[in-house]
Amino acid sequence: MAKIDEYLKSWLSHREALIELIDVIEDENLHYKPWDGAMSFAELVTHIGGSTGMFVQTVKNGEFTPPDQNTMINSVTELKDYLQASTEETISALKEITPEQLEQKVDFYGSTLTGELLLENGKEHEIHHKGQLFTYARLTGAENVPFFIVR
Repeated sequence: MAKIDEYLKSWLSHREALIELIDVIEDENLHYKPWDGAMSFAELVTHIGGSTGMFVQTVKNGEFTPPDQNTMINSVTELKDYLQASTEETISALKEITPEQLEQKVDFYGSTLTGELLLENGKEHEIHHKGQLFTYARLTGAENVPFFIVR
């Protein structure tokens, strides 16, 4: 199995859990923020979708490629549709990454990392924020949250 296929399988196990988590949120909790200045539930989900795409595009392009973060979400259905579309785009982009791009060094926020390490950082970034979203869900009263990973 190629490295990118292994990465894709691992990343998707987390992304699919995030998609399942959206199902336990009510529309009235989309804009829930646990403190002033925090991202809302919906903002955090769109941040994850945009940021993961940014990590992948940065590896593909060999240089920092900013995310598209201008998505307005007004319902759980819109949020799930956004994340599903983002997931499909990310899968397609990941499948185009070559072994050379995984080995290529990329400057990223003051660090020089291989494409492979940058993708791992992106996955860890997503896992970090997914954990926050599980907490948000519990704080808004969700009781039946999914397992943290889908296998």
